[in-house]
Amino acid sequence: MFKPVFLRAALGLTLGLSAAAHAHVTLEQPQAASGSAYKAVFKVGHACAEARNTVGITVRLPEGFRGAQPMPKPGWELIVTRAPLAQPYEAHGRRVSEDVVEVRWQARSPDDALPAAYYDEFVLRGTVAAAAGPMWFKVRQDCDLGRSEDWAEVPASGNSTRGLKAPAALLEVVAPAAAVAPAAPAAPAAHVH
Repeated sequence: MFKPVFLRAALGLTLGLSAAAHAHVTLEQPQAASGSAYKAVFKVGHACAEARNTVGITVRLPEGFRGAQPMPKPGWELIVTRAPLAQPYEAHGRRVSEDVVEVRWQARSPDDALPAAYYDEFVLRGTVAAAAGPMWFKVRQDCDLGRSEDWAEVPASGNSTRGLKAPAALLEVVAPAAAVAPAAPAAPAAHVH
């Protein structure tokens, strides 16, 4: 009886470590409605192959993600790159012809870097202005020892990342929810004296 339980536990640990070894930068919330505000939380679960620390994270924003505002991290320099837009848009009564296209967090010193054994999150928010379908955030992870991972692969079609070695972070954009019919009124609460 002891052996099967032990073997199952060992197999589970092996599979878990295998999955961790192949993990990549992902989004905490992988779905958002078109036209909605969205808080993009990029989860970083390990350093680059054979590296000890992550020293930089660069997120290239996809077309259709507007008004990005990154969250600063203590010990990390924040670098925001803006560029002219091919198609300007209106926001809060003004025309926007230039927007954020890239956000980079760079560790200020080796002591501020993210060690390979730890997990962290890098956050920005914006508006999902794209139609329903996949939206890909390409993320470059820079590590010490001259290593880097460019999580930028996207499938030729669809949203399956199966077979990709370095998949970009996928946000599945869905149509806004249809108006919900009002629910029947709830029963009144018991009155207590």
